[in-house]
Order: sequence, then structure tokens, then C-alpha cells
Amino acid sequence: MKAYSLAVAKQRGMAIISALLIAAVVAVIAGGMLTRQTVFTRSLEAEQLRVQGAWVLHGGIEISRQLLWEARRRDPLTRLDQPWAQPLVMARYDGRDLPFEGRLEDEQGKFNLRNLVANERIDEQQLVNFQRLCQLIGVNGTLSQRISQRVIASYPRLLNPELADKAPPKSGFDSGRDTSPNAVRKPQLPTHPMLRSLDDLRSVEGINDALLAKITPYLTVLPANTWLNGNTASAPVLAAYVPGLSIERAQALINERDGGQWFINRGDFVNRLRMPNLELATVKVGITSDWFRLRGKARSDQRRVRLDALLHRSEDRLPEVIWSRVGV
Repeated sequence: MKAYSLAVAKQRGMAIISALLIAAVVAVIAGGMLTRQTVFTRSLEAEQLRVQGAWVLHGGIEISRQLLWEARRRDPLTRLDQPWAQPLVMARYDGRDLPFEGRLEDEQGKFNLRNLVANERIDEQQLVNFQRLCQLIGVNGTLSQRISQRVIASYPRLLNPELADKAPPKSGFDSGRDTSPNAVRKPQLPTHPMLRSLDDLRSVEGINDALLAKITPYLTVLPANTWLNGNTASAPVLAAYVPGLSIERAQALINERDGGQWFINRGDFVNRLRMPNLELATVKVGITSDWFRLRGKARSDQRRVRLDALLHRSEDRLPEVIWSRVGV
């Protein structure tokens, strides 16, 4: 009997152990399945939020394009009292959230670094203007020189523009050698990648986040040479653009302008400068703009997606998105 009882007890013990092992295996398998299901659900939710965010950002861009188009149709001037210059808010249908918030900035109210090189030549007047602006906003001369050198190296330019202007017209044959009569007309290729935005200046020694934040309200990089818009420019940029204009007088003009006395044309701007000896050919200040920057963010629950885009406005069609960047 005792031997029988011990055998039965061992069998029962083995059965219990087997049951426990099976239960443990089942629990591990079930846990793994739940984990995979949770991960899949979260990834699906993240993808849904990403898609929703992309559509919200797209909606913000379309609203901006429409605002700029309507502003051009209503008024040829570009002013800060127009609807495009107000904060952009796109609310949910239930009004409980603000899925998109943003603002358009007139990039022609800033100093365009692309202007340092025009017609494959360094624009000496614009270079002086840039150095003047850096002084006004507190950027030291060494750093301003590094920035200008980086910008100039980003575009093709003639090494000897004076010789190129005097050189005879191109013939049908060009040997390709440096001694060829047409060699002086060949621009030097860029030695650095072309700039798309101020963020591309991070490779310049001395440029950091703090400095970028400091210069962003006053500087921009556009794909083309542009004039400054006197109706949207800040006092430091205006003072830098107009030789002999003091920062105090520039601020007084800005105060008059923002008080409702907008510049109605270039002649009006020049007259209000009260500088009869000014050489007007060097003052590239107008009253309209074609380039705008959209900065915004889309919100969905706890997720935030930021948008940065450059828009170009023309006279015959809706503004075009030149580039856009999306990030968390």
C-alpha cells in the first residue's frame, strides 16, 4: 500500500508540475500576444495621428495660400494690417481644440542674404548694408564677415567682373583653357552647398541656437535677389538699407507707418526720408512682397507637429510652396 501511495503521489506531483508549466507557457504566450497587440495598436494610433497631423498642416498651408492670393487681388501693396499678417487659427468642428496655429511672415521685410551676390558678382553695396545691419543688431564684425563669406561661397560668381565686362563677345569656339578669351566670363563654381534657410549657417564657426534666434527677425535666405519692402521692414533693416539713415529716424518712419501712414509707392517712401542728396539707385526699397514664410504647429491630443514653409506669390496664380519642413 505504501509503495502504491508513493507512486500515486509522484504521479500527482508530476501532473501538478506539468499543469503549472503548461499554465506558465500559456501565460507567456498570452502575454507576448497582448504585448504585440498593444504595440500594434499604439503604432496604428501613431500612424493615424501622423496622417491627421499631415492633413492639418496641409490645411494650414492652403489657408495661407488663399490669404496671400486674396490680399494680392485686393491691394497691390503688402502691409502688416492685411489679413495674412494676423495669426492663423484653424479650429476643430466642435470648437474644443485648435489643431493648427501659425503665422505668416513677410520675408522681404528682412535682409535677404542672397542679395550679397547678384549677376554672378559680389554686390559691394549690399555687403556694406549687411555689415551695417550686423552692427545695429549686435553681431560682431568677425562673425558677420564669416557669414558673408559663407553666403558668397554658395553661389557662382566671376572672379574678375571688370575684365569680364571688357572682354569681347563670346565666339563660337571656346578652348576651355584658362587662357581662352572667354575664360574671364566663366563664373567660379560654388565651393559650399547653396543655402536654403538660416539654419544652414550652423556650419559657420560661432553660429549657435542663441545667435540664430537673435538674427532670425532680421535676416532671411531666398532663392532670388529681392528688394526690401518698406511697409514690413523693421527699423534696423531699414536703417541698414538706406545709406545715411539713422536708426532713430528709421524708427520714427516705422512708427508713422504702423500708425496707418503706409508707404503708397516708392516715391512716397523716398520723399518721407527727407534726404535730398541720397543716391536713389542704391536704395532698393519697394512696397510689395512675393516671398513669405509660414511657421505653424498642428496639435492632436498630446502630439505636436511643427511646420516651416517658404511660399512664393506671383500675380497670375496661387502662391507656390517652394519648400516645407515638418518636425515634432
